[in-house]
Amino acid sequence: MLIQLLTVGKQKEPHLLAAQEVYSKRLTPFCKWEFTQLPAVRLSDKPSEKEIAAALEQEAAAIRKAAKGTLIALCIEGKQLSSEAFSELLTQELPMRGSAVTFLIGSSFGLSESIKREAFRRLSMSEMTFPHALAAVMLMEQIYRAYQIDKGTGYHK
Repeated sequence: MLIQLLTVGKQKEPHLLAAQEVYSKRLTPFCKWEFTQLPAVRLSDKPSEKEIAAALEQEAAAIRKAAKGTLIALCIEGKQLSSEAFSELLTQELPMRGSAVTFLIGSSFGLSESIKREAFRRLSMSEMTFPHALAAVMLMEQIYRAYQIDKGTGYHK
C-alpha cells in the first residue's frame, strides 16, 4: 500500500527533518512511502476569517491535486485512537478501500471544512496543539508502530 503524508507549509527545524528521515527509512520495508509538502497560502499578520477561509480553500485545491487514495484528515475535532486501534485501521481497514491513503496535516490555520468533509476519517493525536513538523514526526512514528503491532514485534510494549 502507498502511504502519503501530505503537509501544508514548510518544515524548517533541522532536528525534526532528521527525525522524519529516520522514520521514512523505517517505513520503507512495510509500505511505499511518500512525504509531500505543499506551500501554505501567505496571509497578512492579522487575517480576517474570510481571508483565512479563502486561503484554506486554495490549499484544499492543491491538496486535491496532490493527494492519493483515501483521505485521512488530522484535525483537533477528529477522533483519538489508541495505537492498537490505529494499527487495525492502517493494516486491515484502509487496504480494503484501495491501494493508497493520504494523511493530511494542514497549515497553521488547519484544513478547510470542505476537505475535512471529503476525508474518510478525521483523526486527532491529542487535544493539545503541536507544531506541524512535530505532528508529522509523531504521525510517522505511529504509522511505524502500527506496522510493528501488526507484525507482533516487541517495539510496541
